[in-house]
Amino acid sequence: MAKHTIVLIPGDGIGPEVSDATRRVLEAAGLQVEWVELPAGQAALDQGHDNVLPQRTLAAIQAHKVALKGPVTTPVGKGFKSVNVQLRKSLNLYAAVRPVRSLEGVKTRYNNVNIVIVRENTEGLYSGIENEVVPGVVTSLKVATEVACTRISRFAFRYATRRHHKKITVFHKANIMKMTDGLFLNSSRKIHEDEYPNIDYDEVIIDAGCMKIVQDPTRLDILLMENLYGDLVSDLCAGLVGGLGVVPGSNIGDDAAVFEAVHGSAPDLAGKNQANPLALIMSGVMMLEHIHEDAVAQRVQKAYDAVLADGKVMTRDLGGTAGTSEFADAIIARMK
Repeated sequence: MAKHTIVLIPGDGIGPEVSDATRRVLEAAGLQVEWVELPAGQAALDQGHDNVLPQRTLAAIQAHKVALKGPVTTPVGKGFKSVNVQLRKSLNLYAAVRPVRSLEGVKTRYNNVNIVIVRENTEGLYSGIENEVVPGVVTSLKVATEVACTRISRFAFRYATRRHHKKITVFHKANIMKMTDGLFLNSSRKIHEDEYPNIDYDEVIIDAGCMKIVQDPTRLDILLMENLYGDLVSDLCAGLVGGLGVVPGSNIGDDAAVFEAVHGSAPDLAGKNQANPLALIMSGVMMLEHIHEDAVAQRVQKAYDAVLADGKVMTRDLGGTAGTSEFADAIIARMK
């Protein structure tokens, strides 16, 4: 009997291929699971649904609390809201967590990078409140609430404690946005002082912080920031270790969590067995840790680390010739 019930959203483009590879790897590692496979994105429209996030898909995540999502496409210019935006708002997935670490066998300009970006996921400029004041003049409202700022700060410090991280650095622009970013800083300071004084704490203006990242990313640990900053910095940090194809992603709330590959659906590669499934497999490891399957997670991580370090079976984006299924097979073989 399955120990876990997990919603699987294969997505579209390369999504079904990388999702299938990930499912095979997780099951080979010992995950006892019943997958509830449901559509989102272009695949949902192709199946006759009138929204890129069907209600039954959303309801299943609400019921089972955990989902693994492949890349999805939201059609441009057709009035559909992003699948990710709908998920975050409907499920109150307020924390985006993006671990970024150097991988042996993936050559970049940097070594020994190990950073986690914790991003507030529900407000800021991404609240989408825009108005035309008079013709030719528009405003965009940046929203910050004490509830959301405190919630994400507490999440970051709790994450640091549970994962044995030593330091949290808040990126901000409170020198200019004294009220919104100031509220974020005050909330973070209070959580640090009142609840987690054991964690080292620092604050850096974001432009100086970006410079520090490219100068020496090994000096940074957990980066905590509001929505827009987190979106930009998480992709910047991904570039340090090889790009979006080698980093996992997650959106976490109090009642549900969605783990996903953050790269695109690459429809031009669909069906060609050329896509790299690593990002979704890594997201699967984050999911395993979330559901307290730590031993299974370590088995998967050690296996793909070994495959990458060996360098004999690499997908095209990593300089090799292996296909999606062959790369998954190599990981599975390392677990035997």
